[in-house]
Amino acid sequence: MKFLDLAKVYIRSGAGGGGAVSFRREKYIEYGGPDGGDGGTGGSVIIEAVEGLNTLIDFRYQQHFFAKNGQPGMGKQRTGKDGDDIILRVPVGTEVLDEDQETQICELMEVGEQVVLARGGNGGFGNLHFKSSTNQAPRRANPGQPGVERTIWLRLKLIADAGLLGMPNAGKSTFLAATSNARPKIADYPFTTLHPNLGVVGIDNAEFVMADIPGLIAGAHEGRGIGDRFLGHVERCAVLLHLVDGTSDTIVEDYQTIIEELEAYGGHLADKPRVTALNKIDALDDDERQAARAALEEAVGSPVMMLSGVSREGLDAVLRAVRAEITEDRLRQKAADETPEPWQP
Repeated sequence: MKFLDLAKVYIRSGAGGGGAVSFRREKYIEYGGPDGGDGGTGGSVIIEAVEGLNTLIDFRYQQHFFAKNGQPGMGKQRTGKDGDDIILRVPVGTEVLDEDQETQICELMEVGEQVVLARGGNGGFGNLHFKSSTNQAPRRANPGQPGVERTIWLRLKLIADAGLLGMPNAGKSTFLAATSNARPKIADYPFTTLHPNLGVVGIDNAEFVMADIPGLIAGAHEGRGIGDRFLGHVERCAVLLHLVDGTSDTIVEDYQTIIEELEAYGGHLADKPRVTALNKIDALDDDERQAARAALEEAVGSPVMMLSGVSREGLDAVLRAVRAEITEDRLRQKAADETPEPWQP
């Protein structure tokens, strides 16, 4: 399944049916009176967050969603049928924006949450509605209200508890593969990761979701490289794990580049709790490790952890540090391994 996190959609609710002008006509009844029914209500356009989706790819192939119109009213006091609603099913974490891509209409954070994006028009009154003591044979009826037509943008922000940050080839995908069942693409060239990946990480009988996004480079907020649009997928994370390539010749500069991109992105992303770790230490000897760690700690201003996704050195310590920044209500407890009792007749 291809990943898509931004889609433009055109929606239109149904128009209400018009009221009917009708009079009762039956044998032996001289004054039947008005009996025109009301029109039906038009269908609404509703968006719903569902389980089992993690992409907006369905909206690549269908961008227009039009609800049904209400049927007109009929004689014999018959009301027109209401138009059917149309439901847009999206992943949890989807943000709905207006056509300007800045005004937020709503965001869906829980499974089953629904929001009406365009309400259907009301049906018009038939002439039976206008009958009175002074007007016993009205010949007027109201037309139905028109539907609402609008253009919206759907933007997906993945729901994750922890997010991975770093330069291209910092070892983020290797770390995710080593700590979870996720199998992201891993190769020895920049920008191997082209779309975010999610993995469920377990440590000390607790589980949390970690997101790996494509690497950032200097000027990503200006559109360089893949840009910074994937940073939205870590906006809702409780903690960020910043991996720095220990084999790089510019360790401090790499760290500063990511921090500057976070600050340029805004949205309090740079203020989130961060765990900084020196990665790929399996390729360094003891002296190189200490020198790289000392230089990075001076730039960070706090202790720096060390790990290797290949040799798995230091993984548990880093995961425990990340877990400590996640509140208990976001953690998922692992099911206890219980050996079933042998069957007895």
